[in-house]
Amino acid sequence: QLVERLIAEATSEATKKGFCDEKLGMAHKDRDYRMGDAKSLDVEIQSLETKLIELEEEIEMLKDAIKQLTEDLNKATELRERENEENLDTMKKAGEGFKAVDEALKILKVFYKQSAKAKVLLQASPVDEDTAGAGFEGAYKGKQESSNGIIGMLEVIKSDFERTDTTTEASEKSALEEFVEFDRVSKTDISGKEMKMELDKEDVQTTENKLVEGKQDLQTAQDLLDGALKRLEDLVPTCIDTTMSFEERVAKREQEMEALKKALCILDTDGVEADCQGQGQGQQ
Repeated sequence: QLVERLIAEATSEATKKGFCDEKLGMAHKDRDYRMGDAKSLDVEIQSLETKLIELEEEIEMLKDAIKQLTEDLNKATELRERENEENLDTMKKAGEGFKAVDEALKILKVFYKQSAKAKVLLQASPVDEDTAGAGFEGAYKGKQESSNGIIGMLEVIKSDFERTDTTTEASEKSALEEFVEFDRVSKTDISGKEMKMELDKEDVQTTENKLVEGKQDLQTAQDLLDGALKRLEDLVPTCIDTTMSFEERVAKREQEMEALKKALCILDTDGVEADCQGQGQGQQ
């Protein structure tokens, strides 16, 4: 009966070992899978959180850049308008001055030209008989000797007005071209940054949604991992003997069975047991 019991225990333990090997293997595999899934989701969440911080920082930088660009453009526009008004006023005054001096020159040139050709009337004036006359003899021809200086000075003034008008017009044209280019580049830059900021805001919303989903998935994965660990823990009392391994128990049981067989053979003086016949003959 002892041998039969030991055989039954060995059979039961072998069956139990097969069961435990299978269940422990499944539990370990499930635990490792759930743990890997949880770690992967945690890494993804950290990546999303980092991306969210970077997007928010970039949005703030874009806001500051757009504000600065807008202020610079408004200031440049104000200065351009003021400069344009000043240039137009300068050109208007220069044109008016040029016209006035030009008319004065025409009058003086005609005057001196006509004076130079003046002739003395042959007949005597009745007035001359009673007075000393006009104070000069012959026809009045103006101060011909000083006419060149006056006309020359007016020509210089006319030239100055003309040069002022020309240089101011060129300056206005150049300033306008520069402003138009600055205005185009600034507005393009502002438009590009505004578009980028809108895309970043959309990306922030998408990232936040992914974070919510990711955290929910992580919680689910953590719950599944906890379940896998619990199943593994439940198998420990049944399948894991911390005092003796399966191989050690098998060896001990074989020793017990061998000892029982020897004892049985000693008691089998009639040689009934088949396993003891050879031993009995040898002892005789």
